[in-house]
Amino acid sequence: MKGGDVLALGVLRALAHDRRDELAEVALLLVTDEEWRTAPFAHAARFAGWDACLCFEAGELDADGRDAVVVRRKAAGTLEITATGVAAHSGARPDDGRNALLALAEAARVVAAHHDPAGSDRLTAVPTVLHSGEALNVVPAGGQLLCDVRADRLDAFDPVMAAIPREVGGATLAVRNLRAWPGMDAREPAAPVLARAGAALGRPIVPASRGGASDASHLATVIPLTIDGLGPLGGGAHAPDEHVLEDSLRSRAEVALAVADAVLRQQQPDAPGPGVG
Repeated sequence: MKGGDVLALGVLRALAHDRRDELAEVALLLVTDEEWRTAPFAHAARFAGWDACLCFEAGELDADGRDAVVVRRKAAGTLEITATGVAAHSGARPDDGRNALLALAEAARVVAAHHDPAGSDRLTAVPTVLHSGEALNVVPAGGQLLCDVRADRLDAFDPVMAAIPREVGGATLAVRNLRAWPGMDAREPAAPVLARAGAALGRPIVPASRGGASDASHLATVIPLTIDGLGPLGGGAHAPDEHVLEDSLRSRAEVALAVADAVLRQQQPDAPGPGVG
């Protein structure tokens, strides 16, 4: 993410130096709460009607080693399933209890059964976090299960939620979607921009699809021309060895500058431009 910030600032500097007369306004939005935010993305409405959104999430290469940018993302949700049971001594009177952990385990099984990444909605449904029980000799009276769900459309999560039983072994279950991130599909508006940018750069810039969520998806609901994945290359995302490949900074800066130039040329096709060096 920091590598993307560096490239975004570099593009802003280039625009301010070479293209300031062609810009009504350009803004840099730095988001610090993407990974854990559950509330709606408050900034999207402010940018409704802007010509383009460029997002500097991590970049990538396609299978043939060509520079790729992200123009399609899945919708994302976080299902929270809460279980309410009855505590009891697990040795003396276990059958007096209502086991919340077993209820959550059944809910996890039901969610996982809907996992269908090759299906029409490309749905992934993955139980990820389970908390239940407070003592080794007590039937768990409560607990929580979190599940990560992704699909091409938000409506694809509804059947998953509807399938979760409301009662298992006497313990009750309640489900809600903690966060609903829209999908993004900018393939059509981005196509001429990428073609123009690749021609100026002298090498192709290809569109890519990614399953991970991004705040670009929120902005794409009000800015159809949204292009993501303009950051540098690297690896180990969300892991202790997360890193940026230093050698990619120059090549990905060239991609970002070419895309920015192509956006401006699309909005002002007769305006002179400096090209990309």
